[in-house]
This record gives sequence, C-alpha cells and structure tokens, in this order.
Amino acid sequence: MKKSIVLTFLSILIFSCNNSKSKEYTAFEKKMEAKKHPGKKLMETNCYTCHSPTASQEDRIGPPMVAIKKHYINENTSKEEFIAAMQSWIKNPNAEDAKMFGAVKRFGVMPKQAFPEETIFQISDYMFDFDIEQPEWFENHFNQERGKGKGQGKGKGMNMQQAQTNFDTLPYGERGLKYALSTKAVLGKNLMGTIQKKGTLEALAFCNEKAYPLTDSMSVVHQATIKRVSDKPRNQNNKANNKELAYINSFKKDIKNNMEPKPIVDQLDNKVHVYYPITTNAMCLQCHGKPEQDITKPTLSKLTSLYPQDKATGYTINEVRGIWSITFDK
Repeated sequence: MKKSIVLTFLSILIFSCNNSKSKEYTAFEKKMEAKKHPGKKLMETNCYTCHSPTASQEDRIGPPMVAIKKHYINENTSKEEFIAAMQSWIKNPNAEDAKMFGAVKRFGVMPKQAFPEETIFQISDYMFDFDIEQPEWFENHFNQERGKGKGQGKGKGMNMQQAQTNFDTLPYGERGLKYALSTKAVLGKNLMGTIQKKGTLEALAFCNEKAYPLTDSMSVVHQATIKRVSDKPRNQNNKANNKELAYINSFKKDIKNNMEPKPIVDQLDNKVHVYYPITTNAMCLQCHGKPEQDITKPTLSKLTSLYPQDKATGYTINEVRGIWSITFDK
C-alpha cells in the first residue's frame, strides 16, 4: 500500500514538473515570437519618437503605446476592430473621434502622418497579441485615472521591459537606426514641447540655436557622427553630398511607392555609414510647407531673417525632407 502511495505521489510530482516546464517553454516561445514579429520593430521605428516607453511622466510629448492599447482594447474588443480603429485614427486624427481625452488635452491631437496601411496593420497586430513596453510609472497612473486598484483589459499584468540602451551588438543597420531615432526623439521632444508651449516662432529660435548642440551631444553619447542632410537645406551646413543625394532620391522612390523604408548601410575601411529618411508630417508644414498657405507671414519673415538661403519649403505631408547620416566605427 505504501509503495502504491509513493508511486502515485512521484507520478503527480513528475507530471507537475513537466507541466511547469511546458508553461515556461510556452512563455519563452511567446517572447521569441514577439521579438520576431515585424510590428515590434515598426512600432519602435515609427512611434517611439513621441510615444516612448522610457520617457518620464513629466518629460514626454505623447502617451506611451501601452496607454493606447489599454484605452482601445477591452475584453470585448476583437483584433479586427482594434486594427480598424488604428487605421481610421492614423488616416484622420481629430479631437472628435479621440478615445484618449486626457492625452489630447495635454499633448494636443497628433500631427497627421501618412503610413502604409501594412505598417499600421503590423503594428496593431503586434500590439493586440503581445505585451509591450510600459514605463515604470504607468500602471499606477492608469489605475488612478480609472479609479481602480488594478488594471483592466488586454494590458492587465504587463511587466516593464527594459528598453535596450546598449546597441553595440545590433546589426549595423539597426544600430545606426537606433542612433538616429534616439536623436530624433531628443530633438522632437524639445521642438514639439516648444511649439506647444511657446508657438512656432519660438520653435524656429530653438532650431536655430539648439538643434546642432543637441545633435552633437547625442553624437557624444553614441560615440558616432550624427548629421541631418538635405537636397533642399535650410542651413547650408546641412547640404547633402553626391552619395547622400543618391540615397535621398532612393528613399523618395520608396515613399512614393508606399513602401516602408529600410536603413541603407555602407561599409568603408573601418567605418560604417547608415542612412535613413526624414519625412514630413502635418506639424512640419508650419515651417516647411507652402509659403503663405502652410507657413504664416510672421513665420516666413522670421525664416528669411534666420536663413537667407533657405530652400526647405514647399513640402506636403509624407515627403522626404532629407536623411539621417550616421557614421561609427566597426
């Protein structure tokens, strides 16, 4: 009898261990699947400038992506409904259709941007199926906002994933892109914050006085040379060379054909050069759009004063205004 009880106990113990290992393996598989999903990288590339998971609660220019997920998804939301809502919002962001009233009140309506539908589909598909990065402060903020002790919906129970800050092990193209996007985030945060608080004219002064020092500081952080160059420069120091002009034209073709651009990588001797496009959104047109249509007379006058040889006007939404040119050691 005792032997029978022991055997039964051992059988249960072995089954429990195997079952536990199976769950751990499934969780690992889920993590690997999330890492390989194309929507993850697309979200980091296209969304994190404004919706960064690492910016502090006070020092940000848009809500984190996890906030969007929690406001749009509950236990009754299907994936198809969520993707359709994201496609609709991106095509026509406006205060009337907003579901995040607090975010609109604080940050304003997001600038209209043109993304390929496939890009938004992949980002939305990833957001629906997987846990995404969230700031350490977010869970308490969300619970206080809803007046509850616990989160709700698909975002319930998500843990903070540490954003990668060591890029040395990444493939060269992805590494250069990370350098560009982190610099874009710093510039964008300061520029959009200035526009929101002080207006377009003050933002021009910021670009004129602070853009170069901030870019240089990010070059020091990443131990790389980080530049923004253009075929239609505002500052003549940002004029593209022949190789960069060729890449600008290549990116223009990608955007025109509604393709998601990918970093271009050149390797020369012991150096790596990475290029990635800078595209326009609705907010850019305040200073880079059509004179006296998008650009007001006071702004145009200020531009003429600061940049007598300015060529960086006449753009519409989703045009290539220039490229990031990143150089670092192999």
